[in-house]
Amino acid sequence: MSRRQLLRHGAWFGAAVGLAVVGGEVISHVAGTADTAPERPTLRFAQLSDSHIGFQGTANTNVADTFTEAIGQVNRLGYTPDFVIHTGDLTHLATPEQFDQVRQMMTGLSTPHVFTVPGEHDSTDDAGQRYRSVFGNGTRGDGWYGFDIAGVHVIGLVNTLNLQNLGHLGPDQLDFVRKDVAGLSDDTPIIVFSHIPLFAMYPQWGWGTDDAAQALSYLRRFSSVTCLNGHVHQLFTKTEGNITFYSGTTTAYPLPHPGDGPAPKPVTLPAGKLHDALGIREVTYRKGTQLLAIKDRPLE
Repeated sequence: MSRRQLLRHGAWFGAAVGLAVVGGEVISHVAGTADTAPERPTLRFAQLSDSHIGFQGTANTNVADTFTEAIGQVNRLGYTPDFVIHTGDLTHLATPEQFDQVRQMMTGLSTPHVFTVPGEHDSTDDAGQRYRSVFGNGTRGDGWYGFDIAGVHVIGLVNTLNLQNLGHLGPDQLDFVRKDVAGLSDDTPIIVFSHIPLFAMYPQWGWGTDDAAQALSYLRRFSSVTCLNGHVHQLFTKTEGNITFYSGTTTAYPLPHPGDGPAPKPVTLPAGKLHDALGIREVTYRKGTQLLAIKDRPLE
């Protein structure tokens, strides 16, 4: 670790993106990059998202069980991830009991560090105060932060407060991003994770962030920027110049593709099909490469 103390706290379309099934796992990658390499990656971590602990409905009658399965799948990757991120909607109703349950469940992850950002379901009526009381130790403002690890700079952003349909960062957080990367060299790989996408995926449903362009303007000088998000409960990849966006799937229930229906309501799948729509993500980085390798795995 360098520069900052490491924080601790408890496609369907796109440019040059391919999807393949290898050994039972779905692998997404940027065309022209290798899927494997003999040397150990410089950095390896996993992404979980949208566990919605506390949800009750036919789309998934036991979200705690599928989240437990996702945690087990992370623990069976064959290595210990350097960290695990959860990109929001840890809970469904932001109750103290739900926060305590998901916190305890994530203690079962075999990793030195777990990092989170809140979803809108984690801040339903208190501007995220209950979320921060459990997961906000060491963060700034409303829960944002940045750290360095293995030559990579990671930023966790909060865009689920002060919502006006779209996600919102706000001036204080934008100023944080500007200052946070000011001293970094242009060849530093940047990873940003948030709950709501930092691009206009489908504004009609609020799938975008109204002031993301300002935040991204501070990152365009870097040779490699990877943005990871949750919220949309489905895989999606988009590339804009040096910035690649990856929406992750959920461990709870699927949502419709944009435009399929009037609103993003939980989708109840035929019997036996739910696990195909849920999953986890692996992210690896090798020093000297510009692009990160992404593997999206459905629940086993």
